[in-house]
Amino acid sequence: MLHSVLAALALAAGPAAAADRPVSFIADVAPVLAEHCFACHNPKKAAGRYDMTTFARLLAGGAGGPRIEPGKAAESEFHQLLVTADERRMPPRDKGEAVPAAAAAVVARWIDQGAKRDPALDPTADLTRELRKRWQPPAPPAHYPAPVPVRAVAFTPDGKALVASGYHELLVYDATTLTLTKRVRTRAERAHALAFLADSTLAVVGGRPGLEGDVRVYDLTATGPAADGVTTLDGVADPRVRVATLLEADDEVLALAVTPDGKWLAAGGTDRVVRVWDVSRGAVGAPLRQTVENHADWVLGVAFGPGGRTLFTASRDKTAKVWDLNRREPVVTFQEHRDVVTGVAAAADGKTGISAGADKLVRAWEASGDGRQVRLIGGHPGAILTLVAHQTRPVLATGSTDGTVTVWTPGEKPLTLTGPTTPVLSLSLSRDGKVIAAGTHAGEVRLQAIDEPRRPRVIPVRP
Repeated sequence: MLHSVLAALALAAGPAAAADRPVSFIADVAPVLAEHCFACHNPKKAAGRYDMTTFARLLAGGAGGPRIEPGKAAESEFHQLLVTADERRMPPRDKGEAVPAAAAAVVARWIDQGAKRDPALDPTADLTRELRKRWQPPAPPAHYPAPVPVRAVAFTPDGKALVASGYHELLVYDATTLTLTKRVRTRAERAHALAFLADSTLAVVGGRPGLEGDVRVYDLTATGPAADGVTTLDGVADPRVRVATLLEADDEVLALAVTPDGKWLAAGGTDRVVRVWDVSRGAVGAPLRQTVENHADWVLGVAFGPGGRTLFTASRDKTAKVWDLNRREPVVTFQEHRDVVTGVAAAADGKTGISAGADKLVRAWEASGDGRQVRLIGGHPGAILTLVAHQTRPVLATGSTDGTVTVWTPGEKPLTLTGPTTPVLSLSLSRDGKVIAAGTHAGEVRLQAIDEPRRPRVIPVRP
């Protein structure tokens, strides 16, 4: 997308104007580097011992190059590697597409103009964060040209409405009429999980893949302009709507949990860290109480044990774990899954953990001692993508790539609901545990009463 924008700008300006215009490093060049170079040339990876994520390190070069020769793009190996057709091309062919000609031309003009730094830019500043500070999210489209996968869905506490993730927005639907009532603009391109707090504000985790992540809290009761029965709320700039920002991260936040009383919030994601906030006095100024780094890969699921004393987590590292929040130490690592673990829950007594994932199975295991598996609950024909447990009743639901939703209740036969035709990405149970909402890859939410599984109602999430 970036290279098409650059190309359009260059064409609009015309050859002479483009050549004469001073090139801004942070506005014009850094975005090209972020899209095509930073994945391999950052402080953690630094291929060729070359970290490009600050201006100073970019100009210093790596182990023996590539060098930037200010004023001489044609003699700069850095630029040569962007435009060459031979095997030396950067990024390498197995890492991504070549830098588009329009974007490479911008880099060349910057070098020819002296490879200058913007006066206000600190040469040691992290460019990823500098770009994030300057970036402005787009307005959601008036109408979606194509379905957007519903990665997060949640019933409101009173059960009268349903919130679904969209593109740079949250969409609120009347749960009875299935009509769209509100659109809430967000900075995050996509939301991955939603949970209501004690004061009925909505906590949301998400972000932009590879660029940023966040934990933000919204007041959906705020007022805003309305047209055709739909209220529009600005969750980016209006502090009445976005009431709190608990976290801004360098990559997406994927998992969220809130205690049944709404007083503690936990979130985890691509940085492998789970953070726990005390939101008992509201989200504004909520203190971060604990930071848990207990996994070797992304955290995909989090759940509190009874009373908020323990934290259950699921990870891409193929394990589920239990953390004692009072003692601040690990308790159990469950390692029986043979693939990515996508969801986790705690039994009502806190003595048993339940987890599921890409190995298609739902497993129950001891939440203390050696974490022994106590029961293989069942499975799906396809990988399990999402797991949700009711906060007070012993009801568990799972959604799969095979398009099915299964409800698990102790002592009863698993109930497979009439499934959508595409993968189920998100689930939510109503507060009374009688209705389940399933968000799909096809951009739909399917509402089904558990006692009437053959009669789903469908909400197309397409404004």
